[in-house]
Amino acid sequence: MKLSSTTAQNSFKYSWLLQRIFPYLKPYLWRILFGFIVAIPLGLLDGVTAFALKPYMDYVVGQQDWVFHIFGREFSLSWQAIALAIPFGVVLFAAFQGVLRYLNDYISAWTSQRITNDIKGDLFHKLIFMHPQFFDENPSGIIISRYMNDPQTASSGIVDQIKTITTSVCGALGLIAVMLYSSWKLAIIGVVVLCIAFIPVALIRKRIKATSNKNMVISGNLTTNINETYSGNKVMTSYGLQERQEKLFREQLVNSFNTNISLTKRQAWMSPLMYTIASCGIATVLGYGTYLITSGQMTAGAFASFVTSLLLLYKPVKTLGNTLTSIQNIFVAVGRVFELFDLDSEIKEQEKPLILKGLNEGISFEHVNFSYIAGQPILNDLNLYVRKNESLAIVGNSGGGKSTIVNLLPRFYDIQSGSIKFDGMDIRAFSLDSLRQNISMVFQDNFLYTGTIRENIMMGKFNATEEELQQAVYSAHLEELIQELPDGLDTVLGERGTTLSGGQRQRIAIARAILKDSPIVILDEATSALDNQSEAVVQKAMDNLMKNRTVFIIAHRLSTIKNADRIAVINEGRLVELGTHDELMNIPQGHYKHLYEMQFASSSAV
Repeated sequence: MKLSSTTAQNSFKYSWLLQRIFPYLKPYLWRILFGFIVAIPLGLLDGVTAFALKPYMDYVVGQQDWVFHIFGREFSLSWQAIALAIPFGVVLFAAFQGVLRYLNDYISAWTSQRITNDIKGDLFHKLIFMHPQFFDENPSGIIISRYMNDPQTASSGIVDQIKTITTSVCGALGLIAVMLYSSWKLAIIGVVVLCIAFIPVALIRKRIKATSNKNMVISGNLTTNINETYSGNKVMTSYGLQERQEKLFREQLVNSFNTNISLTKRQAWMSPLMYTIASCGIATVLGYGTYLITSGQMTAGAFASFVTSLLLLYKPVKTLGNTLTSIQNIFVAVGRVFELFDLDSEIKEQEKPLILKGLNEGISFEHVNFSYIAGQPILNDLNLYVRKNESLAIVGNSGGGKSTIVNLLPRFYDIQSGSIKFDGMDIRAFSLDSLRQNISMVFQDNFLYTGTIRENIMMGKFNATEEELQQAVYSAHLEELIQELPDGLDTVLGERGTTLSGGQRQRIAIARAILKDSPIVILDEATSALDNQSEAVVQKAMDNLMKNRTVFIIAHRLSTIKNADRIAVINEGRLVELGTHDELMNIPQGHYKHLYEMQFASSSAV
């Protein structure tokens, strides 16, 4: 599946999205609820200032004592006391609101980050068990963007935005309550205006979804470009590709800019539209409010309190509108995240797989057919048998299917038809873990992880003893290298082991394979990128690795595989010749003989 082609189809299915994300919210539900509880008074306190204006205008400005009744008893409060109490009360409420805001922000940030980490952790778990073809089809930047950035947007955003919605709604309700207290007639006008102001939000959501998804795709392409520039820096420098990379990057930046501006335009026009609608409401309130005051139906203090509430109401309403717009972006991200969760590796185990415990007889390929792309076969009706502890070299022209054959053994890919059997049992009957535990692979460009040499070798067997480790180092001819390094086995390698030579990296990979001690060994072009001196040392290490094991060797240099027990010649996905070096050289007009003589002639010419 190509991740760049996904469009978050479920981003409007809000109940489905919330249902899917709820398991990640559930462990922190009490914190989320506490955050919402804090958000309620935080929003309601916005109306305190507006509410305080009524007694201030009616009693302090009018210099009248406040007379009120409780349980039939009359009480009074002087206007001087009110004038003193209201400013202190406003400051006290502001300080209280500040404490609540701190609590709300801290709880929200803590919860969002934990949820984000949980989702990223589960997504990474899914990622590491995806089949290799998934990585073949998707650039690194797209994968990084989808598996790292989308969860951040989805999980952190949804808590923050729901918190903002809670605060804004409570703030709006508090201000509406003050408006109703001041004048229910004017409040009806304000509520109607509020409802009209939300119409643009409903109209724009589908446009936001398409633009948001497009922007996330562009972001992934930018990440891919940066990653390729880093990984291919030597090729870029040697071929003078800097201008090409820069041009591509700038084009992507322009696309990102245009997409973001398009999204901004769609969002930004709502603000003046909502402001215009609110202004019409304020104008109506001012006109009708003047009538109510002059007719004695409303005091000046109540009107001041109402107008202040209405003006303050614009902020939470605007925030609510922007939040509802932004939350559509979040739902797009949530939809994209759960598209990833719904992806399954195409390499699957049986419900009750068998455990492979070594190789007793041999490995057979029976009428194997395979293709990476439908209609473009790589292997055609391949039949081959390899005995236990036999070394088989696989040779042939480039693109003929040599590497594909060995990649099928650990089930990096599954065949379309036929079968591959270990001791007569189809490999699809075994658990993937036990199957791969019985196979060691050394590639042309072996990947070394950031860490020490010891850690990279111990990946072959994490519980290996120091004696086993030292034996693997000795067998891989690494003693001299280890002695030269100031920290020995504990020397920290750079990313991908680039601080070492190609031969040194190969020997570390061979030591890792020796420590794993698997009965089946695959050597895929393990010496093709080395010079003659490095190849000689690596070949000695490989000889130790191959002892008493079933070995598949893919080598471009035919001189390195003359001593293999048998040699299989693959041409256009078919087995065309099989035998020892001498047997194949005695076949007139044979494929192997032709390849060998061509390579020998090239070497002589050099």
